[in-house]
Amino acid sequence: MTVHDVRRASDAPVSLAPGVFRDELTERAQRVADIAVVHADDVDAAARFPAEAIGAAKAVKLLGVLAPRRLGGADASYGQVADVCYTLGRACASTAMVYAMHQVKVACIVRHGLDGNTWRQDFIRRLARDQLLLASSTTEGQNGGNVRSSEAAIERAGERISLVRDASVISYGESADAVVTTARRAADAAGSDQVLTVFPRDSFTLERTMGWDTLGMRGTCSAGFTLRGQGVADQILPVPYAVIHAQSMVPAAHIFWSSAWAGIAASAVEKARRYLRKAARGGGDMPPSAPYFTRANTSLRALRALIATTIDRYEAIADDPDELTTLEFQSQISLLKVDASELAVSAVMSALRCCGLSGFRNDSDVSIGRHLRDILSSPIMINNDRILANVAASALLTETPTSVKD
Repeated sequence: MTVHDVRRASDAPVSLAPGVFRDELTERAQRVADIAVVHADDVDAAARFPAEAIGAAKAVKLLGVLAPRRLGGADASYGQVADVCYTLGRACASTAMVYAMHQVKVACIVRHGLDGNTWRQDFIRRLARDQLLLASSTTEGQNGGNVRSSEAAIERAGERISLVRDASVISYGESADAVVTTARRAADAAGSDQVLTVFPRDSFTLERTMGWDTLGMRGTCSAGFTLRGQGVADQILPVPYAVIHAQSMVPAAHIFWSSAWAGIAASAVEKARRYLRKAARGGGDMPPSAPYFTRANTSLRALRALIATTIDRYEAIADDPDELTTLEFQSQISLLKVDASELAVSAVMSALRCCGLSGFRNDSDVSIGRHLRDILSSPIMINNDRILANVAASALLTETPTSVKD
């Protein structure tokens, strides 16, 4: 079942992207998920990159699906990519999040970098052909989660560029084929005057400055590094990052991340269902914890409905830059991350309480410990409090609706 299944009362899978391509993409995603689930516990225990699953994703050519067909991609929609994130999330949270973060960067380059520029078009063509994995560097130094301010600046010498960045987090940086990073436009630019730059593997180095020993999402390997990159000016996207952030970065990130979290929640709910079915087969009464399954399932359905509604909204206005930057949509897409993370945590926690000690154990077939540890990252990843404060400031400029339909 996909994140869009909530649109129909029956259990038959449906999608916003019906037809041969959608069915074939789902089949490819499931093949990767089947490999990811085998290695998920070891990826978590060893805090290692999910090499087997991402290798499988490359083998079935899942990494370039957002690229245009003319450059070797599949012109996939955000809804289709969200379904892949959901499928992978049901198998391995780290795999799903690596895939989601990769696709966020692809979305930014595809929307804002293919303006006829030969270097960037060749890069996307190579990404689709060779299945390059893109990592993201948007946090640095003392800025923490404030991705709309950069300390390090692009240095220029003619057509050559260079960058030295104290990147506090670069998820799976050591396994990536390229890093896409924010930076100040120039040494004399304000911190908010940012650009987005692509550094392929042969044009950057990483020096580790911080490890990644965390409660959950251990396989994302989100260590800290000193990033040193160099190249040519064509590697800089021509559109200001402020535009990229509003039109592509935030919508793609919040839709794809939320879909991965929904997949984690769906896996936990399925374990709770399995626990109750096993109890029912025993011929006794339902366990007293059974009501928590209802709570878990309700949270999951609300989460999937929220994601599906937001995808509908984004895809309806995706070609309208003015609509994408309205306070109404920017608030909606920002709050998707907050609400989705809270619903996902609620669903997983309720599933754990349904399963009781069996869910709490690490050696049980309905263990939910890894799911809970992974999903607890969701309110922290770009902290919900920061988002709520920003939305509150924007909300001061609007009026309270006068009816429920406004």
